[in-house]
Amino acid sequence: MLRKLRTYFLAGLVVVAPLGITMWLTWWFVSLFDRWIKPFLPAVYNPDTYLSFSVPGVGLVVTLFLITVTGALAANLVGKTVLGYWEGFLDRMPVVRSLYRGIKQIFQTAVSQSGSNFKQVGMIEYPRKGVHVVVFIARELDSGELGREPGTKLYSAFMPTTPNPTSGFLFFLKKEEVTILDITVEEGAKLVISAGLVTPADAPDPENGKTTQVDEKQIKELLNTKAK
Repeated sequence: MLRKLRTYFLAGLVVVAPLGITMWLTWWFVSLFDRWIKPFLPAVYNPDTYLSFSVPGVGLVVTLFLITVTGALAANLVGKTVLGYWEGFLDRMPVVRSLYRGIKQIFQTAVSQSGSNFKQVGMIEYPRKGVHVVVFIARELDSGELGREPGTKLYSAFMPTTPNPTSGFLFFLKKEEVTILDITVEEGAKLVISAGLVTPADAPDPENGKTTQVDEKQIKELLNTKAK
């Protein structure tokens, strides 16, 4: 009986904890914008003025609207001119200049539509000879693009960790150091996330005839990872 109760409790914890934490974080995020934006809203535009209760999400909606309007203004000639003057002003500030450029580059990379998904799956010897790990090939580039002597063909490769594939290491490898595997990127993701339990052949488990389950959300996160 105690063993069953423990099993039920753990099963319930797996269901309730992620749901509760997600709801709490969502509420905190929405409330954060309400605390920032609502105090600056004119009373005529604040629904809390007319209602007997506070309406959540108003600050977030206003923030999204302002960001969209700013993007529209920055896309035209006048907006680009103003933005150019603003960036020129920041370029003359030693510490702020580096901070602004770094943050801007991060956001440009995150929202860029020109990035490409991983194209191939490879295998390299790491961390020593005789030990092989799976890597995902982002692109092929020349060594000159990295500030080295040009003429050497390299692969930009991402080695994910197991079982969390959203973290890992970035490698720049010579093409001859990488063995390209004849599997799809999705099959490679399943191989990494399952810690080798799910192979590209995806043969059913001989003991119970079932296929090992893999977290599809983690697969999508890895496949959606953008690389320049």
